[in-house]
Amino acid sequence: MIARVQDGTLLAARVLLAAALLPTGIARALNVSGFALTLAGSGMPAPNGVATAAVVVQVFGPLALILGVLPRLTGLALAAFAAVTAFVLHPFWHFVGPAAVAERTLMLADLGLAGGFLIYALMGPGAWSWQGWRAGVPAPAPSAKATAGKASAKGNAARGGGKRPTGRAPARAAA
Repeated sequence: MIARVQDGTLLAARVLLAAALLPTGIARALNVSGFALTLAGSGMPAPNGVATAAVVVQVFGPLALILGVLPRLTGLALAAFAAVTAFVLHPFWHFVGPAAVAERTLMLADLGLAGGFLIYALMGPGAWSWQGWRAGVPAPAPSAKATAGKASAKGNAARGGGKRPTGRAPARAAA
């Protein structure tokens, strides 16, 4: 039960983190040249290359995040992207008054996202992800019948019935 809650929470966290980048990434993908012009206006070197790289990260990164594909690489790449974005796009030290407060707030929000992506890189995506699916479905909990069989085997061993040989359990016919 607790594992399901944890996996569900990790899925919700992945979706919420992706929601912070994916809409902007899609909007920028629909107008890469406009985004490149904005970057050029701010003095960014090689604005076309930077705009293309940013769109790739902002679209495919959140999709990989939601699906749980390559969590360490995805988490670290998105954390680096969010941290660089924070300092490049929100230099609050160049502003005064309310504009400085707004830019500082946006910078701290981007740094908070970077922290969330780092936690994802360390924790992993959980069982409800591509990685969890590839690792296999966890074994179901033992049933009452299997538990009773183990208890009787332990009782036989205690009465001098001996230990079972290690290795594969013998196949039994279905009752």
